[in-house]
Amino acid sequence: MFKLEDFQKAKSRSDLINIADKQNINIKAGLRNQRYVEELKLLQVELVNLQRWVAKKRMRVAVIFEGRDAAGKGGSIKRFTEHLNPRSMRVVALSKPTEVEQGQWYFRRYIKELPNPGEIVFFDRSWYNRAVVEPVMGFCDKKQYQEFMLQVSEFEHMLYEDNMVLIKFWFSISKDEQQRRFSSRLKNPLKRWKFSPVDMKGQELWDKYTHYKEQMFSKTHTPFSPWIIVKTDDKRTARLESIRHMLSVFDYPGKGSSKAVLLPDPNVIVKYYRYFR
Repeated sequence: MFKLEDFQKAKSRSDLINIADKQNINIKAGLRNQRYVEELKLLQVELVNLQRWVAKKRMRVAVIFEGRDAAGKGGSIKRFTEHLNPRSMRVVALSKPTEVEQGQWYFRRYIKELPNPGEIVFFDRSWYNRAVVEPVMGFCDKKQYQEFMLQVSEFEHMLYEDNMVLIKFWFSISKDEQQRRFSSRLKNPLKRWKFSPVDMKGQELWDKYTHYKEQMFSKTHTPFSPWIIVKTDDKRTARLESIRHMLSVFDYPGKGSSKAVLLPDPNVIVKYYRYFR
């Protein structure tokens, strides 16, 4: 470990690294963390610039985060939004539909949440609940599922024709990593609220989830609304690369002025047709 005199001697980070090398102090984890924090900050500066341009141009942008439980959707949304102006940004995480909403057209509750001019809306799960979670868990019947699958691409095409930008992320996690994160949540009193019996069902019904997920991709991956797969076994990498992808979609003034790397890693961000898990 470093001693007080080590910090007093060091005038820069490189000085500390040299001291660590001489004293055989393992600082790899600390350096990785520092690189992540610095990289994230630069990308968040770019997001602030993007948001300012979206507001000025009165654009409407919706970003969907889908994926299995514990894939890191909420943590990524937090990093996307923590420095954005709340006046022109919202996070939407709807609870289960009310009795009245159950009698309405399925998309109606989501239409009310779509972005207004000059606004970016981040959906922590979306209308795609009906494509995977609901049929797997028995929360919808076969007719409701089939109607949704017939209508969803038409619905998204209408949004596209109305000049709304829709970005669809699927956060992909391996079965072993999901189990590890579930166990970690149960041990952490600050995260235990995230865990529910439905989560553990996801492990039991892994193959059923996979079937409906593949059906969703094959029927709803379109040229105007493609699925972007984010490999999330490494949470921090997933956060950085998903931000990069969003930034790569737009050509806003001053893009790249932060000196951040803006092209996403193709080994982490892949379109559906290249996806293999």
